[in-house]
Amino acid sequence: MRLRAGKCGGEGARRHNAGGRMQTMEWRVSPGPVVSRGWRGRESCWWCARSRLGGRRGGEKKCNAGAGRHHGGTGHGTPPWCHSPLFRARSTCDQSLPYCPCLAPASFLRAGNWPCPRAIRTATPVLFCQSVCFMHQLRRVGAVRSSLRRCGLRRDHHLLPLHHAQAQRVISAAHKHVASLPFACAAGLHTSRRHCVGATSNPAVDALAAYKQTFNVPPPSHNVSDLSLDDVGQEVVLYGYINTVRVMSKKLVFADLLAQDLGSSVQLVSVTVPPQSGVEFRDLAAQTPVAVRGVVKQKKEKPTTASHETAAQAEVQRLEHVEVQLSDFHVLNHFPTDIKFSEMSTFGPEQRHLQIRHSKSIRDALAFRSTLASFCRRYLEDEHNFVEVETPLLFKSTPEGAREFLVPTRTPGHAYALPQSPQQYKQILMASGIPRYFQIARCFRDEDLRADRQPEFTQLDLEMAFARGSDVMLIIEKLVKRIWHQMMDIELAEEAFPRMSYHEAMSRFGSDKPDTRLGMEIARIGHMLPVDLVSKIGPLTDPIVEGFKFALSEAPNDTRNFVSDFMSSPEAGPFISNPDGQPGIFIFDPRKPLSGLSPFGFEAAEYLEEHLNLAEGDMVVIQARKNELFSGGSTPLGALRLALHRAAVSKGLLPEATGWNFLWINEFPLFSPTNDTDPGQGGAAGIASTHHPFTAPLSPADVDLLASDPLAVTAEHYDLVLNGVEIGGGSKRIHHHKMQEFILKDVLKMSEDRMQHFGHLLEVLRAGCPPHAGIALGFDRLCAIMRGTDSIRDVIAFPKDGRGKDALVGSPSSLTESQLNTYHLKLANRK
Repeated sequence: MRLRAGKCGGEGARRHNAGGRMQTMEWRVSPGPVVSRGWRGRESCWWCARSRLGGRRGGEKKCNAGAGRHHGGTGHGTPPWCHSPLFRARSTCDQSLPYCPCLAPASFLRAGNWPCPRAIRTATPVLFCQSVCFMHQLRRVGAVRSSLRRCGLRRDHHLLPLHHAQAQRVISAAHKHVASLPFACAAGLHTSRRHCVGATSNPAVDALAAYKQTFNVPPPSHNVSDLSLDDVGQEVVLYGYINTVRVMSKKLVFADLLAQDLGSSVQLVSVTVPPQSGVEFRDLAAQTPVAVRGVVKQKKEKPTTASHETAAQAEVQRLEHVEVQLSDFHVLNHFPTDIKFSEMSTFGPEQRHLQIRHSKSIRDALAFRSTLASFCRRYLEDEHNFVEVETPLLFKSTPEGAREFLVPTRTPGHAYALPQSPQQYKQILMASGIPRYFQIARCFRDEDLRADRQPEFTQLDLEMAFARGSDVMLIIEKLVKRIWHQMMDIELAEEAFPRMSYHEAMSRFGSDKPDTRLGMEIARIGHMLPVDLVSKIGPLTDPIVEGFKFALSEAPNDTRNFVSDFMSSPEAGPFISNPDGQPGIFIFDPRKPLSGLSPFGFEAAEYLEEHLNLAEGDMVVIQARKNELFSGGSTPLGALRLALHRAAVSKGLLPEATGWNFLWINEFPLFSPTNDTDPGQGGAAGIASTHHPFTAPLSPADVDLLASDPLAVTAEHYDLVLNGVEIGGGSKRIHHHKMQEFILKDVLKMSEDRMQHFGHLLEVLRAGCPPHAGIALGFDRLCAIMRGTDSIRDVIAFPKDGRGKDALVGSPSSLTESQLNTYHLKLANRK
């Protein structure tokens, strides 16, 4: 790169330009110190150049007098700092290679003395100048004192032996000019405070040097949240994050230091704090982790004014009575400038770490989850003598009812399976002399995902030997009431939670986990309807017709508009496409014939008005279903009931339901017909266990039905429901190996190969296993309900998305050919 230098004025310039002829300055990148070549004769004297630029006269005569006269005894033409041992260790400096001060990077000039050790260490490669003429040219730039401030220079910095204002302007202009050159960024010659890092440096070397400095950081003496007026006058060391920096003047800077947990902050006051590793305190970016040292001061009282805090600021507890007078700081890591972190920032799932740091609600949810887990452990261990036992995650594949995740091994044809639950291991513990077991267990199921499901989830799992289902339910009720008291400061009623059979729940609410706070109970009305109306609402022969009342508004037109909007929305799609027929919706309006119920006929309209206690604007919803036993978790009418209520709440027509409604659902069917979605146990009987094949029948009468009518058998199974959400489920287990073998082989009709999967359990039960029962509470769902969120993803640190992927780490990842070979796998060809 070549730069043309114009004609230079001044006595020294005329000598160099040989009568005004233009010289060429050549800039090159070279390993070694910053030097200037091309000085001849007496011009090679660095001090002469200094005196000439500084306006002193007679420099040449003094130069002729010898080195000792004005060179400080350092040798003719050589700057004094060139004789530093540090400098000589990295470079060769003699009279023919005087230092070129016009190229000194800003951090050299801010260092306060020469040489700057850090700059010398990193001064390769550097630039050198072919001509001192460049310095004369820079005199004509006309830099002002603001340039000095931008470079961090002060007049009292005797960094060079140039004490005149003219020489200082030359240096300031040099920095400004060099930084604007095309190669300035590559050379590291930046004049801004943020980028002044000394001479050109190796980024890897700089990074290692910065990392090594973190080993010398003093340990914290206090937490930010613990500071008080009692600490005034004490020197403290605090760790945290820089929040906001407010530059008040050249010397005075205020900043807020966020605590390590981001929950509180204290004001830092910086007056004359020197830079650390080339970084000014005023230039620290928000979210930079730092260690600071300073003295605690009492904060001056300010007049009380109206608060204009933002939501994010209100979430942080500011220490109002103390502040810290900063004396030193250490940057523990840098926060990148390409990430915009503010109150309005939003981060995607691939930046989950920033989501957590940005959102106080997520951090609070994770802290709440930790506290809840600790409380459950203490309560079960201290008050009920449970023992926490960790069970293996590498299990074997057994057809319990859900799809499993397999883990291949290097043994051909063999794989582990991640446990759907610790079900079999905890039953083994009951036969092992552990009377009461629990653990906060990780479980894995390869299921279709939704808001309340994850492929991996957590449950509070427990089992009790010599116990019935009622004993387990009593323990859980006590635990839940203590949780609500301890964690929510809410006293639940002392009475036992109400109980409802599966059949009753499905009949009255169309769901096996009903939210009874909503009302809207379902009733059979088919016997009152005209035959032609029944035939119009669906293609079923001899169906069961049910209906319920939905009190939405006293104005029939408002109700009519709501129905129209809902039926045209995507939420109504599953109900409109129901193969058993669409729902029928009628609005009770006294101004209409038979009050809007004319399709029912006079007798049925009168019965419905009286039986459902209809009022003006009420909605009557009816639906037909097959005339068969209940199965599954809900009916179409039960699902429509919930969808209508959600839509009304979202439009502001109804308030959200409040309160805590706990309910036990019991007496589930032991078996259900197989379907295409649930894998079941793979037997040939056409039925599958409703929950798992280890659940015991409810009574001796149910045992008698096993061989003749298994779908009519009732199980001793129980689910705990809270506000329409199942938060736990358990059962009494089959503890006799002959009974368990009969269920698997004769009722489910499993093959001998599949029976072998349960051989270990049958052997354990054969060894005198006592009666036992247990339950598992969905820990994620419990946390979500207590935190008031609809999705368990909001209470999980690193949840999977709707496709089962973790965008932050990129899981699941593709298998390499080497991995496939190691585990003896081969990808099937996709058609």
